[in-house]
Amino acid sequence: MIALRALLLTLTLLAVSAHGSVIIVGTRVIYPGGSRDVSVRLLNRGDRPALVQAWLDKGDSKSTPDSISVPFALNPSLTRIDPERGQVLRLTYTGEPLPQDKESVFWLNVLEVPPKATGEEASHVLQFALRTRIKLFYRPKGLKDKASDAARALQWRLVRSGGTWTAEGRNASPYFVSFAGLSVRPDAKDADALATAPGGMIEPGATQTFELANVKPALAAGGPLLLRYTFIDDYGAFVDNDTPLPESATPAPAAAPPQGK
Repeated sequence: MIALRALLLTLTLLAVSAHGSVIIVGTRVIYPGGSRDVSVRLLNRGDRPALVQAWLDKGDSKSTPDSISVPFALNPSLTRIDPERGQVLRLTYTGEPLPQDKESVFWLNVLEVPPKATGEEASHVLQFALRTRIKLFYRPKGLKDKASDAARALQWRLVRSGGTWTAEGRNASPYFVSFAGLSVRPDAKDADALATAPGGMIEPGATQTFELANVKPALAAGGPLLLRYTFIDDYGAFVDNDTPLPESATPAPAAAPPQGK
């Protein structure tokens, strides 16, 4: 018991240093097919040097640099950035086959390792390495339409199954569409939301459902409805888009009754 109290007291007295200093300029990377390379800029806004490790993965956030295989070279993968200075990461496509009729997505990881605390600070500060992940989209040449048009062309409908409402989005384009959130509301000026859902991403040619929360009883009353979603464009800007919804929700098929043994 005494040892436990001592441990709790020690943890209480320790300060936690977990404020990242290194930032990535931009919230996503677009790699146009046929490009020799693309650059990503890092900035150290802190007052101390930072050691940075960078790598790419295919979507597994638990992957490590030594356990992945991606069709890109990243240079430098390990670098030191002095205070108020920057570093350019250069990404080069290495030529392994990727789909040419739609985008492919990867993730860029930037891990910031703070300098070792010294002196009095070392005895009462816990330091953590902080990681930032952003999406990298490989965009083949010759894709039809534009990415911004794809985001506006999503097709939506409401589906009700028992007491659960979902919004079903269909992306018929060859582009990934990312959005920051969505809401369902009456088709009237300044109308309040009847239900909301967090953001997500719909793959090219895919249909995905998003469970609605904060559902108000008026949602079941019918009437003209629209779905407002905030998509994220190539520059990281948030763009609102409204689309009308079918007047009646489509109920999910009833489950078959259990069979006797």
